[in-house]
Amino acid sequence: MRANPPAPALHQAVDRYLEHLAAERGMSPNTVQAYAEDLHEITGYLLEQEITAWDQVEPLHLVGYLAKASKKGLAPRTRARRLSAARGLAAYLMARGEIKADPLAGLSGPRLPGGLPYFLSREEVEGLLAAPDPKTDLGARDRAMLELMYAAGLRVSEVLGLGVGDVQFQIGCLLIRGKGDKERLVPVHETALKVLTEYLEGARNRLLKGQRHEEVFLNNRGGPLSRMGVWKIANKYFKQAGITGPVTPHTLRHTFATHLLEGGADLRSVQLMLGHADIGTTQVYTHVTTQRLVKVHHRYHPRG
Repeated sequence: MRANPPAPALHQAVDRYLEHLAAERGMSPNTVQAYAEDLHEITGYLLEQEITAWDQVEPLHLVGYLAKASKKGLAPRTRARRLSAARGLAAYLMARGEIKADPLAGLSGPRLPGGLPYFLSREEVEGLLAAPDPKTDLGARDRAMLELMYAAGLRVSEVLGLGVGDVQFQIGCLLIRGKGDKERLVPVHETALKVLTEYLEGARNRLLKGQRHEEVFLNNRGGPLSRMGVWKIANKYFKQAGITGPVTPHTLRHTFATHLLEGGADLRSVQLMLGHADIGTTQVYTHVTTQRLVKVHHRYHPRG
């Protein structure tokens, strides 16, 4: 009779799970890093409770972790994300026969606040895209970057990973590598392509300072732009355009999807352009547009 494998140590199990996510499930380095940080926090708490292996973990241990995290002011979404990471690890260990019972079975996560994706009005978008000064090299870069984020609904990671060879000028599309390194073609309108062409032929060549990089968007030292760099640039122009509210670079992706659906685009096309694996993820934007229609009706109908 085959003996059961020994219970793995907490950190060893996490390391193997992260390797599994990267090698077998093809998750991006950023996603794997996020899982690592979440599981590190939970593992640290379990070690404080003198738990040294995952087969010792019980539901009450996770309840205790969530209670402590809540008391420390950790947002419900963050707590829910960490619980989700732990569920994935538990399922992995169960499948390998390294634990006999799921310590998260029957454990519900924190109640998440409702809310729909925040997006910009058409007037706000116009103000934002007009904010950078295209007469300067950095301004030309920033204008091209914001134009593409709105024109193609790009994630920050997709902006950073966009190479010069990924711009398909002949067919007016971008070749985007999204989550899980999946590729998709996203159409881009002529205005964005014109702004991008001006940047590539002028400001980008000067920013390179004789270096050789494939990335489209560069920093002022001629190297690839960082994630923090994109956030700082976007926030700078949000403020400059007088846009308030819960805005982030991802707001432009929400705005892209919402404006397409408001203009009459079908949900399946928007799903493909956003690179969503599940159309249910895209359907949230139909709720956004419906909510807006209700507001318009109430505001302008004689009996509204």
